[in-house]
Amino acid sequence: MGDALGLPYEGVSPQRAPRLLGPPDRYRFLLGRGMISDDTEHTCMVAQSLIDARGDVDVFTKRFASRLRWWILALPAGVGKATARAGIRLWLGVKPQNAGVFSAGNGPSMRAAIFGAAIDDVKLMLEMVRASSRLTHSDPKAECGAIAVALAAKHSRDHETVDANLWLDHVVNAVGDDGVELTDLLRKAVLSTRAGESTPDFTQALGLAKGVTGYTYHTVPVAIHAWLSHPKDFRQSVTTIIRCGGDADTTAAIVGGIVGAGVGCGGVPEEWIDGLWEWPRSVTWMRSLGESLADSIDEKPITVTKAPSINPLGVLVRNLLFLLVVLFHGFRRLAPPY
Repeated sequence: MGDALGLPYEGVSPQRAPRLLGPPDRYRFLLGRGMISDDTEHTCMVAQSLIDARGDVDVFTKRFASRLRWWILALPAGVGKATARAGIRLWLGVKPQNAGVFSAGNGPSMRAAIFGAAIDDVKLMLEMVRASSRLTHSDPKAECGAIAVALAAKHSRDHETVDANLWLDHVVNAVGDDGVELTDLLRKAVLSTRAGESTPDFTQALGLAKGVTGYTYHTVPVAIHAWLSHPKDFRQSVTTIIRCGGDADTTAAIVGGIVGAGVGCGGVPEEWIDGLWEWPRSVTWMRSLGESLADSIDEKPITVTKAPSINPLGVLVRNLLFLLVVLFHGFRRLAPPY
């Protein structure tokens, strides 16, 4: 939902967005309906691969790499440079463990919340997050950001009341010396929320007045601030971070994943669920995916849960339509109001 709500605001400054599109309180992508982007698609592929893996990190890596190859082939619009290059390297025969390019983009973070939502074993969860991150991004910063998001989603799921210090301690232990810069930024976010500073004001204090960039150490601290400011309010947390501008679909997807892990489907506005227009990854299909993932975690040894599949030709047709809508939004931004 965060991804679909933030998508039309992607790349628009927080100053211009309200004049160009209006408030992010409803879908504004296609005739009042919402569509998902790579943020949600990657989360779905991670969920499918977790079902296949059954706790085996190597199997997860292979299955996710395979899905990423075919995802790239379906001509997704707006794919990040690092992810695109990693997908091409996979097609050229590079092993999944070596496919990632040196980039600190927020691709690994955008698909990380599902790990915290689905996996109880922290050690296994961290291994899965690292495998997911390194498949496309080899810069340790990208990995550290993804770890922080996954641990936030797990904390959101496990605690009725969020304890920011407890969560931050877990992040510090998990990222080690590689993540000192990130943990300093996260500590600033914790102190800022405690002082009552709004997420847009915190964003400006980080020097991001024109919008949150796709750099992990910009994306993740702002997303964490939105979560800590509204830990059990899905609507407020998502709309708040979209108002910060910039990479709004990814930041809102991350916040939606973290807060959603705590409030569940019942905490998401029904009109946002009903207003999502998607195929073949429909709401019904995504519900089935979530149920299958839950079943694969709880299943007995004699049962085997299979990941729901999708029609590849359907994905290609959908992506062509999606591209046309994206191009329309691109041309619309050339016109006033500025």
